[in-house]
Amino acid sequence: MFVIRPINQKDHQGLMELIIDSGHGLTSLPKDEEVILNKIKLSERSFIHRSDRPSGELYLFVMEEIFTGKIVGVSGIISKIGGFEPYYFYRLNEEEYSSEMLKTTKKVRSLHLEAIHSGPAEICSLFLKKEFRNSQNGRFLSLSRFLFMANDRKYFEDKVIAEMRGVVNEEGVSPFYNAVGANFLNIEFTKADFLSLKSKKFIDELIPKYPLIVDLLPEEAQKVVAQVHPQTAPAKRILEKEGFSFSGLVGVFEPGPVLKANLDEVRTIRESKVGIIADIAKAEFEGKMQILSRCGENFKASLGHIQEIPDEANEQAVRIEAVTAAGLKLKLGDPIRYVTFRPEESS
Repeated sequence: MFVIRPINQKDHQGLMELIIDSGHGLTSLPKDEEVILNKIKLSERSFIHRSDRPSGELYLFVMEEIFTGKIVGVSGIISKIGGFEPYYFYRLNEEEYSSEMLKTTKKVRSLHLEAIHSGPAEICSLFLKKEFRNSQNGRFLSLSRFLFMANDRKYFEDKVIAEMRGVVNEEGVSPFYNAVGANFLNIEFTKADFLSLKSKKFIDELIPKYPLIVDLLPEEAQKVVAQVHPQTAPAKRILEKEGFSFSGLVGVFEPGPVLKANLDEVRTIRESKVGIIADIAKAEFEGKMQILSRCGENFKASLGHIQEIPDEANEQAVRIEAVTAAGLKLKLGDPIRYVTFRPEESS
């Protein structure tokens, strides 16, 4: 059984092992212990001290195997991007040009640098160890974040984005960065990506603001614009089924697509319900698989079954399995948020 819970200082070593396994796949969590320790501290502060409105808080979650305590996955949320320092993306435009004289039509793609000063929320930092990857675990790790956002809706912007990992090879080489960014920054892709976590000021200082014609780039760079890394394709499909769509934005260094959605229209949030535990069954029972989470403080989520058993005294009454109650540390009378695991199974 797995649970997803907020990260804490004790998870430092497990997270570092996870990051090392990721190769070049987790650019938002680099292989730098000082950076990781600071991010864990920032996440812990974000869960405890919140402003009345979203102010760029970082929430990191780990996926833990209960019986071993092993950390097998990580995911994150930023309550609002931008602020004191903007976030930078390219906007991908496509225009059609025609010549009656030459009897030809040509579609031309161009990239325009944009700075987002007051942006949406962002889901980020998703990674699952290879040996645990399947449609169930990956979906659970990704979607559980939305139950946390639903529980504390006021702390997040009304729109949410997800920047998908672009095409980078095993050696950390980005064909797009080699064709564009390297010419202006004079540093390797991995270093540019790492430095952007500390400050994005150099992007504004050195990346030209003129439109970039995609068709003039080397062919290998053209091919990866708005394309996701093969390992990220499943995560993209999960979010698209939840209501996300391409925003027209791509990353600056490796131009993976940025997906967007209205937070309240995300399927997991829109269809989630809150029940009050009226019965804890010792035996397992049949039913649709659900994502279940604690409400209020000490967020935890797991997969399991739930039965709605409303009566006159409690219209929200539900029954859960004992294994779920133990994993989430729930008791009779506690509230629980739940949603059908797969959208195709929802009513």
